[in-house]
Amino acid sequence: MKNYALDIGRILLSLVFLGSAATKIADPAGTQAYMAAYGLPMTSALLLGAIATELLGGLALLVGLKTRRVAFVLSGFLLSATLIFHTSLGEQQQLLHFLKNVSILGGLLLLVAEGSGPLSLDRRGEPAAEEVPLSAGA
Repeated sequence: MKNYALDIGRILLSLVFLGSAATKIADPAGTQAYMAAYGLPMTSALLLGAIATELLGGLALLVGLKTRRVAFVLSGFLLSATLIFHTSLGEQQQLLHFLKNVSILGGLLLLVAEGSGPLSLDRRGEPAAEEVPLSAGA
């Protein structure tokens, strides 16, 4: 199980970015209005950039392609979005979004440090690692 924990975590993290891209694609006008409400200029360009980052980054995480680099880029994207959109920490909903994003950032940083896991394009062609009991080394 331990050998596949990185793969499971990576795939679950990818769903956050793919889902976020899908909501932006489904309601671009709403997303642009949200961006504009925070004073961001050029919302059309920013929307396209956000969709591309989340969609391509999410797909890359899903299949484990260039995982460390993609996780690093998504970390910067997520940190920027968090600092722009979720800093009204006195509002419970904003605080929850902030904490959720910080948690996702933690997962991304684990991928930066550890890589993709054995079930990924990054590791194709490598021999499978031996299974280590969960109690070992813990």
